[in-house]
Amino acid sequence: MKPFLILQLRPEVEAADDEYRALLTKGGLSEGETRRIRLDVEDIPADLRLDDYSGVIVGGGPGCVSDPLEKKSPVEARIEAAVMGLLPEITARDLPFMGCCYGIGVLAHHLGGRVGSERYSEPVGPSRCYQTAEAASDLLTAGLPDEFDAFVGHKEALQELPPGAVHLLRSEACPYQMIRHGRNVYATQFHPEADGEVFELRIRIYRNRGYFPPEEADQLVAICRASDVHQPERILRRFVERYRA
Repeated sequence: MKPFLILQLRPEVEAADDEYRALLTKGGLSEGETRRIRLDVEDIPADLRLDDYSGVIVGGGPGCVSDPLEKKSPVEARIEAAVMGLLPEITARDLPFMGCCYGIGVLAHHLGGRVGSERYSEPVGPSRCYQTAEAASDLLTAGLPDEFDAFVGHKEALQELPPGAVHLLRSEACPYQMIRHGRNVYATQFHPEADGEVFELRIRIYRNRGYFPPEEADQLVAICRASDVHQPERILRRFVERYRA
């Protein structure tokens, strides 16, 4: 079979390794079924061919698409340019793509949608998501509960639905939790790979990155541990099963 291309944007080694393990576990993938590129330390090869992959999965990260260029570190700017460089071909050819958290920002920006921090940021923790009418007929969301919790934590969000995109999931605080472009290009604001253990580690690692007051870390960990968050991983697993080739 053709492997899945997994692009990671986290410069923290522990967070990146844990995210990769979560993507494998929740997606039902083995390491041999993936090609992993950590964009903070490795460039996308010039001869990379998307036809060699079953699909592309982009993980999350601490960067913000909407930050002005002068506020981005050289690594953040390089990572963003690398992912954005693949999107014209992905969207033009409607190639399988799953963007998680940061991935919805780069996809929306590429499609001409507005991404910003003025509205719809969400604190770290579980958020109740609701299916839209369009979700009932989508292969990744059909048959899921009408509402379920997902783990979120983001400073920016889509301020509007990008042109040509289909709205699949929403929450009260952030209306655009999951979108689709074409038939095969997906992105989520939430983390489909995350469970309470995964989010506990991220809270520890990112406690001083402005997502929440550092003194609230222990309380957030307790909330995440007590949360029943399992439906989002079904979306990731369905993506893998649908496009595994």
